[in-house]
Amino acid sequence: MADARDITDRFLPRFDAAGLVSAIVIDADTHALLMVAHMNADAIRLTQNTGQAHFWSRSRGALWRKGETSGNGLEVIEMRVDCDQDALLLIVRPAGPACHTGRRSCFYRRVECDGSLAFLEDDAQA
Repeated sequence: MADARDITDRFLPRFDAAGLVSAIVIDADTHALLMVAHMNADAIRLTQNTGQAHFWSRSRGALWRKGETSGNGLEVIEMRVDCDQDALLLIVRPAGPACHTGRRSCFYRRVECDGSLAFLEDDAQA
């Protein structure tokens, strides 16, 4: 049985108990996965109003605009929502590395079968 959020033409985010939805961020030009973060209602509103990606930092307990200290902001080209509106996809043009480590993507290591991590050469630190 379909939930009303599955068929509506209204944006009605389904926030978790902490008031957050997951946000997957990809590069508009390369479609590379850049990062995963969390957004609350304020972060969504600010993102929509400014065109710059805003998130909720669970570790700091604070709202933040990506790039506010590094200059590596994310210009949002498009925001999509999944079928039951509990996850977002941000399609962005990054103004530099997306990862706080200075790498293009936060996903720069592959998990090997033995549990070790292999660093990916195509995502070297900038």
